[in-house]
Amino acid sequence: MTPLFRNRLNAGLLATALIGLVSGLGLMLAGMHAFAEIAWSAGVVPVLVALIAEIARSLSKGEVGLDIVAALSMSAALFFGESLAAAVVAVMYSGGTYLESFAEGRARREMSDLLSRVPRTATRRRDGALEEVPLDAIEPGDLMLIRQGDVAPVDGAVASDYALLDQSALTGEPMPVRLERGQDVMSGSTNAGEAFDLKAARQAKHSTYAGIVRLVEAAQQSKAPMARMADRYSLVFLAVTVALAFAAWWFSGDPVRAVAVLVVATPCPLILAVPVALVAGLSRAAHFGVLIKGAKHLEAMARVSTLILDKTGTLTDGRPQIVAIKSRGALSETEILYFAAALDQASKHPIAQAIVAAAGERGMALPVPRNMAETPGEGVEGVIDGRAVVVGGIGFVTGLVDRAGPDAAGKDQDQDPDREPGAVVVALGVDGKMAGELVMADALRSGIATFLKDVRAVGVDRILLATGDRRAVADAVTEGLGLDAVRADLTPDQKVLLVLSERKNGPVMMVGDGINDAPALAAADIGVAMGARGAAASAEAADVVLLVDHLDRLLPGLKVARGSRRIAIQSVIAGIGLSVAGMIAAALGFINPVQGAILQEVIDVAVILNALRALRIKA
Repeated sequence: MTPLFRNRLNAGLLATALIGLVSGLGLMLAGMHAFAEIAWSAGVVPVLVALIAEIARSLSKGEVGLDIVAALSMSAALFFGESLAAAVVAVMYSGGTYLESFAEGRARREMSDLLSRVPRTATRRRDGALEEVPLDAIEPGDLMLIRQGDVAPVDGAVASDYALLDQSALTGEPMPVRLERGQDVMSGSTNAGEAFDLKAARQAKHSTYAGIVRLVEAAQQSKAPMARMADRYSLVFLAVTVALAFAAWWFSGDPVRAVAVLVVATPCPLILAVPVALVAGLSRAAHFGVLIKGAKHLEAMARVSTLILDKTGTLTDGRPQIVAIKSRGALSETEILYFAAALDQASKHPIAQAIVAAAGERGMALPVPRNMAETPGEGVEGVIDGRAVVVGGIGFVTGLVDRAGPDAAGKDQDQDPDREPGAVVVALGVDGKMAGELVMADALRSGIATFLKDVRAVGVDRILLATGDRRAVADAVTEGLGLDAVRADLTPDQKVLLVLSERKNGPVMMVGDGINDAPALAAADIGVAMGARGAAASAEAADVVLLVDHLDRLLPGLKVARGSRRIAIQSVIAGIGLSVAGMIAAALGFINPVQGAILQEVIDVAVILNALRALRIKA
């Protein structure tokens, strides 16, 4: 049964029960009591039939739900001539069911908006003309025109001077982001400025947005462990309810008291408050760029006590950055970066691209290299502004240039005491002389120390680093961060063993972005993947995906998870407490069936509205 059909069915049942109740009241006021009884019964029967069918479906799956209490209360009320009470129960039960589906629909609104924004066609430039093509026809390298208000159909790079993009649907950031030529664009971003050209980087089916949509669709098909726990204990609650109703009848001799007990217990807030609160939490987390694949993962996330972080691409940025520029001749640091970046434009090596990006961030206008020749894995030669330039490893460069003095070529990069562990040195030669060096390293993400402190503040007791890098590199990167432990030189299976061993301290969350992290992500109670640049394998194995490449997005995810679970428990405790009090009052004869039905459904509406507070959790 689809959500839309279920919602329409619930609306129809509510309308039928309302018509029966209102028309019966009208007939009673007119003195037509017999016809009033018929009208009330007519409004109850369709609801009761639908309820019995739902119970039968659940029992066929081995599930015993609390809806049985609702069926018993309506049946007993009709049998003992309390048709008005049965009508009230039918209206309130169908109304509560409709309200639940409405609440879940509201909670899923942001996810539904994400799905509805998937573009079906795109505008491609081809042979000097524009053509409208289906997404499946887009190939890497195609030039797409993204008009104002259009959604980027595939991942790519800005091919115009700049682009102004609204990424709020993906990241939760309210302000548009300005991207310059060559910068990456995530599919699903909306063009908030003038039209621009987008150079496709991959097919639509492999794009960021398509992957997110698949994850969202999976996220909407889950049931939380708390909800399953409610089903497991529903038999106990059912037995207690029936026993109390029978005892009230036995000791008072009045079957109406038994009916009153049953209607007060219909339906238990446990089956309403928990799913509404957790589904609302899923939507709220998605607003902050945290895609949690299911309500059960949201609840598990709320109980995490140990956080294990991968290093590369998680604790660090995952991309080489220039941490120092050293001159070995007459050129300044700016000139060294200029010549190195200008020549590296001709190379696709990640370090070369990082140098070019660094020059772009400084606003350098780079000339086109001439006579370029690349030695794969070694370096690049060419002519920049009429000067012979060579960029690459120190061994490669020193083999092509003359030393200008005993220290001109610098120390061997493996013996340089000033170089950080794990850093890479890129040498530059100009006009046959060693000109300088660029020291590249994978730097820590900005604000990581504050992030770790905030994570501890929300209830995470232990934070560890798990990396395959050398111990010296791991120690240098994490110095001063106050981690509880650092585990280096780990293979993928050793990361899994670390996750399993840490479970003795409580539920474990593992965060990573590489293919080698996928086994550990799957082994953890909660696996979190960096979705922006992370490998597909890690995103597939993870329970939570950060939609943007910002580790600090994990913090609002943790806060939302804990807040949603807290709200769900509050609603359950309050609802059950009030229900039990009402059942006792009914058993003692202080509440009649009609009053009991109204009281219980007021309680149910209250706990649902309370559960919806998860949509407003601040992070």
